[in-house]
Amino acid sequence: MERRRVPRLGIAGWMLFDWAAQPFFTVVTTFIFAPYFVSRLAADPAEGQAIWGYTLTVSGIVIALLSPVLGAVADATGPRKPWIGVFAAIKIAALAMLWFAVPGSPLLYPAIFLALATVAAEFSIVFNDSMMPRLVSEKEVGRISNVAWGLGYLGGMIVLIAVVAFLAGNPQTGKTALGLDPLFGLDPAKGEDARITGPIAAVWYLIFILPMFLFTPDAGKATSSLAKATATGLRELKGTLAELRQRAGILRFLIGRMIYQDGVNGLIALGGAFAAGMFGWQTMELGLYGIILNVVAIFGCLYASRLDVRLGSKAIVVASLVCLTIATLGIVSTGPGFTLFGLVTLPTDDSGGLFGTAAEKAYILYGLLVGIAFGPVQASSRSYLARSVSLDEAGRYFGLYALSGRATSFLAPASVATITMMTGSARIGMMALVAFLAGGLVILLRTPYPANRPE
Repeated sequence: MERRRVPRLGIAGWMLFDWAAQPFFTVVTTFIFAPYFVSRLAADPAEGQAIWGYTLTVSGIVIALLSPVLGAVADATGPRKPWIGVFAAIKIAALAMLWFAVPGSPLLYPAIFLALATVAAEFSIVFNDSMMPRLVSEKEVGRISNVAWGLGYLGGMIVLIAVVAFLAGNPQTGKTALGLDPLFGLDPAKGEDARITGPIAAVWYLIFILPMFLFTPDAGKATSSLAKATATGLRELKGTLAELRQRAGILRFLIGRMIYQDGVNGLIALGGAFAAGMFGWQTMELGLYGIILNVVAIFGCLYASRLDVRLGSKAIVVASLVCLTIATLGIVSTGPGFTLFGLVTLPTDDSGGLFGTAAEKAYILYGLLVGIAFGPVQASSRSYLARSVSLDEAGRYFGLYALSGRATSFLAPASVATITMMTGSARIGMMALVAFLAGGLVILLRTPYPANRPE
């Protein structure tokens, strides 16, 4: 199938999907609501991290089982936008319900709504990603993928700044980072500054996915009914899985990505909660930490967008994984009074300000390495696959791509949660992430580029 010339407005609308989607991951699952879930909703931070890990595990299993099926059905039915619309409605409704997660309430209900929102968000990404090869030439997919990812981080950072500057009050003073009373009379003692992030992410998503619906061209509608298209899609998925035996490069890429993305997902989802439990960071500290990481991530994606065109997607992914592995070792090796597993001792004096101890400052330095790499590793992985498949098979393979990002996604959070529960140490639990990052890197080093190239 030929690629039609797409107007810039259509490409911009597609890129704004990442801008619309990212605040959910930034303020809800990473820096604000998830740490609130772990450190304030739960009776004990270690228990909270374990339950949060199992929530991600359940979500990951559902995503892993259904993403390839939905991708195959999308190829058979044609248009992607109706699917995105359905899952957007589920995500928005689930996020709105997080407002009711008051301190002292059962953890079950916010865990269910977080799982629903996560599943709906990931399914929407499958359909959005599969639109990318139709929009630009193979040479340009790495550039627009990284730029779109950078736009996502910018959107997430704007929402995060708004929360820290205008909504999140210090529990002691009641004032925001700007010294203001929280807007809407939000009470930090009741967790309202964290709970409001669900509805905010829902409204942001609703507004900014509209340009994609209005301006980005979609695939043509299939002539068969949904039932027939589903049956066709499932047959094609079965054929695709059998076909992978002859496409060893793509299979190896998907396996490698399955392992390292599990580590990336775990690091993003659990890093903020880990800091909250170790240093006692509240919404304000977590928000500022997230802002710092997002600023670095934006520039990392923009620079990687140029390097991807010059060096190729594989080089960007490999460099990012090396960086993330080093950063994760640094993060888990740091605690009050030490870093690098105690090889370096740090003064324990607290200056009294934000990030007042030397250990907290060291944690932020390691976090900068995460910020540099965690956008490019995902954006260039997306363009790696886009350069390796044809337009007609994009839906099926991006469904498998989502599977590769989620097939073992229960393993990293489950490993972290289980080891944390067994040892009573969140630090030892987080060490599991290093194995996933390093293992995926080893497999990727032996994978051809593009992945469909004969070895």
